[in-house]
Amino acid sequence: YLIRQAQLVACHHWDFLEQFDLLENAAAHGTLLLNSPWPLEQSWAQLPGRIQRAIEAKGLRVFAVNASSIARAQGLGPSINTVMQACFFALAEVMPMAQALAAMGASIEHSYAKKGRHIVASNLAAIEAAIAGLREITPAPLGTTTPDSGEGLGIPGPWEGAPTAVRELVVPQLQRRGDQLPVSALPCDGSFASGTSQWEKRNIAETIPIWEPDLCVQCGKCVMVCPHAVIRAKTVEPELLLGAPEGFRSASAHDPAWEGQGFTIQVAAEDCTGCSLCVEVCPARDHSNPRRKALNMAPQRPLRQQSRSHWSFFLSLPDPDRRQLNRHHIAQQQLQQPLFEFSGACAGCGETPYLKLASQLFGDRMVIANATGCSSIYGGNLPTTPWTTNPQGRGPAWSNSLFEDNAEFGLGFRIAFDQRRARAEQLLRQLSQDSPPGSGPRLTDPFIQALIGADQSDEAGIHEQRQRVEELNQLLLNQLDHNQLGDVNTGDANSWARELLELGSDLVKRSVWIVGGDGWAYDIGFGGIDHLLAGNHNVNLLVLDTEVYSNTGGQMSKSTPKGAVAKFASGGKTTAKKDLGLMAMTYGSAYVASVAMGARDEHTLRVFLEAESFPGPSLILAYSHCIAHGIDMAKGMHQQQQAVASGRWLLYRHDPRRRAQGLPALVLDSAPPSLGLEEAMAGENRFRMLQYSHPDQARSLTKQAQGELNERFALYQRLASTPPAPGR
Repeated sequence: YLIRQAQLVACHHWDFLEQFDLLENAAAHGTLLLNSPWPLEQSWAQLPGRIQRAIEAKGLRVFAVNASSIARAQGLGPSINTVMQACFFALAEVMPMAQALAAMGASIEHSYAKKGRHIVASNLAAIEAAIAGLREITPAPLGTTTPDSGEGLGIPGPWEGAPTAVRELVVPQLQRRGDQLPVSALPCDGSFASGTSQWEKRNIAETIPIWEPDLCVQCGKCVMVCPHAVIRAKTVEPELLLGAPEGFRSASAHDPAWEGQGFTIQVAAEDCTGCSLCVEVCPARDHSNPRRKALNMAPQRPLRQQSRSHWSFFLSLPDPDRRQLNRHHIAQQQLQQPLFEFSGACAGCGETPYLKLASQLFGDRMVIANATGCSSIYGGNLPTTPWTTNPQGRGPAWSNSLFEDNAEFGLGFRIAFDQRRARAEQLLRQLSQDSPPGSGPRLTDPFIQALIGADQSDEAGIHEQRQRVEELNQLLLNQLDHNQLGDVNTGDANSWARELLELGSDLVKRSVWIVGGDGWAYDIGFGGIDHLLAGNHNVNLLVLDTEVYSNTGGQMSKSTPKGAVAKFASGGKTTAKKDLGLMAMTYGSAYVASVAMGARDEHTLRVFLEAESFPGPSLILAYSHCIAHGIDMAKGMHQQQQAVASGRWLLYRHDPRRRAQGLPALVLDSAPPSLGLEEAMAGENRFRMLQYSHPDQARSLTKQAQGELNERFALYQRLASTPPAPGR
């Protein structure tokens, strides 16, 4: 950002040409390098008109290479860094090319040898292909290019219709002009609007999923695993689909609960990251062509304009009544609107599906204390936040704290809400019993008891309580003497009524969630978590367990499993993974569960519902595959399944409420291991690396880990079968 005269500007993603002023700081007679998805002869015509004019005005030389195609062909997937680096050295002339190639080869050998010779070979081949594929583009005279080379193909800008605050504060940041904002543009109280990620429209996916209604079994699995909430389903009355834009796909709903209704799945093409998780988990195949599934990846760019109209129409369709949904049935539960959407997390992130699920289930009454980490980066407010609101304006309230005090931070939320509710209940009784006739609103005892003792264990109960609170507020407003508000400390009925108006919403159930990664939960913030688990406050702790410090570069944590390679454990971690769940269970009074969505999605859903309904502290350990594991992120849910099948990650629920039924609190939901640990570990580069660098150490640690795994599973089996102690 300090560069003001760049001799070379490289654009690694074509759509950035329309989103940013990439050539603002390009030096005259400099060089522009493009990763172009177009054939060489078409690349100039596809450039936006303002880019063409800037190239001519500055006399730039333009070079193009299809880096994405080369990377895929050489087995590097979406990783184009080697290709673009080779082109940089070919154009920048910072050193002789032979010397640059030798340096790149040595760097590749140093960085990737421990990951396998095939990785080294693929990167070396990518260098050769990059040099061979680099071509200079000859600019055509301005005015002779095709009409489609204008600003965005004539499509309205993504920020048309955005609120003023978004246009004035968010858009400059999205355009990389945030440093030009004056301090006065920032909110003076530090609070930021929700739902701003919907305005990004990053268009970073080369391919997106396309839905085939004739094959779809409407199971909801694709919607559930989507890390960015870009694929969604709805059931609606068929007549509402009559005005759908051309090409909009729908089918008859299969679920008997929606008999006679239409069903549709739509994708937010401009927000999709192209991770393919949805396609990988889709169970429906064409028997005549098994490669064709109910979801298939297709190039995004030709579908972009049509998908934009489809998505807009989809959002205009009404959401189903939450009270009518069976939240224990994934196909129905996934019809709930996600209030966590379009995050900037890594494509295929293993953490965000859990947050999205929580937001669907509880988001309209959810308050989140977030520990610094990945979740504070993709969940934060700048430049946008994925936490959003429903049509009624309700949504999660999110705030970030530090590693070391996030549990206490969230506990403060809970205590504050409990105090506010207690004060509201006190005022309700005072207004009913203590106010003299004519001095203010009088509330009937049945109405007060309904407000105080409302059953809010399900969506219907919460809906009824909200209606009661609205009735209360209207009664207070109608009867309150606005000219004699009084002093809240004087005890007169008007001051009580005024205070109750401010506290009425606290009579509706608040769902407090304390969220963070394994670095927070297992290491730096463990003391605070232990304090909460030892108490009886109604809080929910969600640990997004990637088994490594993902956000800060892949350092070992106490959650890192034995034999994994990480920073500070380059020779493989020699100690076992800390069993945080077992430690939490020893208190006997906390709900504790371990989930892996890719292994058993219905189990994950059940745990979230049970944990939130538990009247004390609950702890959910959620296995989250991560790019730091060295896996194909499209196979992330498969990696979760293998971790469970090998017994390396257990599925269980420890619910103290079961003791009242004469049952052991612990339920072991994992079947006995059916996959060898060595085989499961071979699918992740963090384990495989050790086999190349320290094969003897790898064999020794794997053998030790297998033995410890067997002992741990046997221990959990015994705990799950032990009858409760007398008197418990």
